[in-house]
Parts: sequence; C-alpha cells; structure tokens
Amino acid sequence: MSSTAERMRAWRGPAILTFGFRPFFLAAAVWATLSMVLWVSMLTGVLTLPTAFDPVTWHAHEFLFGYLSAVVGGFLLTAVPNWSGRLPVVGWPLAVLVGFWLAGRIAVAFSAGWPPLGIAIIDLSGLVVLWGYLAREIVLGRNWKNLVVLAILSVLILGNGIFHWEAAHGIYAASGVGLRIGLASGIMLITLIGGRVVPSFTRNWLVKTGHSALPVPFGPFDKAALLITLVALIFWVAAPASPSTGLLLVLCGIVQTLRLLRWRGWQTWREPLVWILLLAYGFMPLGAFALGLSILFPGSLGGIAAQHLWMAGAVGTMTVAVMTRATLGHTKQALKAGAGTVAIYLAIVGAVLSRFLAGALPGQATLFTDLAGVLWCLGFLGFVVFYGPALLRPLPRD
Repeated sequence: MSSTAERMRAWRGPAILTFGFRPFFLAAAVWATLSMVLWVSMLTGVLTLPTAFDPVTWHAHEFLFGYLSAVVGGFLLTAVPNWSGRLPVVGWPLAVLVGFWLAGRIAVAFSAGWPPLGIAIIDLSGLVVLWGYLAREIVLGRNWKNLVVLAILSVLILGNGIFHWEAAHGIYAASGVGLRIGLASGIMLITLIGGRVVPSFTRNWLVKTGHSALPVPFGPFDKAALLITLVALIFWVAAPASPSTGLLLVLCGIVQTLRLLRWRGWQTWREPLVWILLLAYGFMPLGAFALGLSILFPGSLGGIAAQHLWMAGAVGTMTVAVMTRATLGHTKQALKAGAGTVAIYLAIVGAVLSRFLAGALPGQATLFTDLAGVLWCLGFLGFVVFYGPALLRPLPRD
C-alpha cells in the first residue's frame, strides 16, 4: 500500500476500523456517558459495582485514564500518520488496540478480589501498546520533534501506574500523586498541541471571513508559557499545598491568559467549531487561577472545585471540541456546527460550571452535582447520536 487512502479502501471489514479516531472517539463518548450513569448509581446506592476502588476513586480513574486515554488514542492514531508520513493502523490491528482499552475498563470495574498488580497490568497495557506504536512511527519516520508527545504519553502511563499503586496500598488515590501526574499530562497536551491547533484554526477562520487582525504566530512568548506551565505543574504534583505552588499556578494563569488573548478569539463568536476550542483552552488558565488561589487562601475556594475546571473543563471540553471537528473533517463533512453540535457544546460547558458550583457551594452540592451529571450525559449522548452514524459509515469509494 502506498498511501493512507489506499490502505483504508483495501479494508473490507467494518467501516469503524478504517481509522483510529472512529472506534476510539465513539468508545470515549459511550464510556463518558455510561461511566457517569454507573457512578451516580453507585453514589445513590442503586448499584454496587464489584470494583476494588471506592466510587469517587473509580470515577476519577475512569475519566482520566479511561475516557481521556481513548480520546488520546484516537487522536494520536489519526495524527501520527500525518506527522510521520507513514501508514495508519487499520482493520484488526486497530481492533486489538481498542480491545486492550476495553479490557482495562472491564478489569477495573470488576477488580474486587483480584490481584491489584494483574488489574494494573491489564489496564496499563493499552496505553503501553499505544506508546510502542507511537515510538516506532516517530523513529521510522524520523519525526523527532514529536518526541515531546511521546514523553507526555509516558507521564500519563506513569500517573496511571502510580494511581493503581496508591489504591492497592490504601491511599485515597482520587486525590493522590497519580491523579495529579495524569491530569498534569493532560494539561500539558492541551498547552502543547492545543497551543498550536487552536490559533491555527482561529487564523484560518479569520482569514476566510476577511479579518485583518490575526493571531500572533508561535514564538518565544509561547515557549516561555510552556516552560512556566511545566514548572507550575511539577510543583503542583510534588507539593500541592505549598504557597510557592500557589504563586506559580497564578503566574501560569496570567501567562496562559495573555497567550489566549494573543489569538484574538473574541472575533470568532459566529463560528462554534472555533469558539469552543478557545473556550476549552480558556478553562486551563481559569483552573490555574482557581487552584492557585485555593492554595494561597485556604477555605476561599474548594480545591476539588478548582481542579474540576481542569478535569471537566479544560480536558473534557477540549476533547469534545477536537472529537467533533476531527470527525467532521475526516468523514468528509462540511466543517459546520449544526444545532445538535451547539447543543453538545452547551451541555458540556453547563456540566463544567455546575460541577464547579457543586464544590464552591457545599450547601447546594447535591443539586449542582446532579445537574452536572445530567448535562454531562446529555452532551456525550448527543455526540453518540449526532456523530456516531458518521463514525460507523464508510466513506464513498471514490
């Protein structure tokens, strides 16, 4: 096979296995919905899941290392062929990768009574295999500049491993080092890849619509923003209650806000596919401010509420924005957000704000937590309904 298109056309099996984004994006959306339903059922006593994790720990793990790993897998399996000039994973090898991910979800859900090491190995296997594929493609394609993506994926794997270790040793992993490492890797991916994709798409739309004031190109300021964010995240992982960490997070928020303003996103309010990317990136500095202030002024703002601006806000919203846009583009549809897509965005953003209020207003925690769960499920169920058919449908043979 001499091209990606030829390899995809040669596959005679289910269309969902013709490119990495198809099965992983659909699986991510289904799991985001199903895991939320399961978690709420566990909290209300309707369901007892046979997992070794407590409900909150299971919920945190399955979002960060379940849902996010599926989106990262779909994104990298689709992007790496473009980066390296090599062929994508198609067909049954792709199905095997999805199978590794699914095995991890089943193993963690039914982990009670099983050896923790065995469960960890099963869960980590999908990310490790993905790491091996990415490493091979970077080396064979001599695509050295994307070694940094491989490094961030390594950090995500490390975080998942430490999360399992903490849970196995009776440590509350939902607020442990493993979770902070995993979340930090997600924030760095947004800072690195989002910091290039978001201004690029913004610029394209502004040029198309005749605007003359365009985003500032990537330069020394962006490199400084990456470095400051990395240092702030390292301090947050190692010393989450230190005043130095709080100050660094506030500085990170300031620098990332300035970076966001340089992209002139306020001019894109008429295009949902663009403004959702900018809004998603905006949750990153907002979360840094909130976390920093919660450290510097204990009791002023709940740390968990602030943390959700990163988890549900930056990670959740950015992944939805990427999944919708990538699905439209790679399934040869017009890059246009219909009413259904806008409803998805509004539901997810509403879920983020509701979850933040649940932590910031303890007296109304139940109300806002329930509202966040409902909106979250509606948003991802909307993705399954509006984008699932395109992910399952083959492209025209021509």
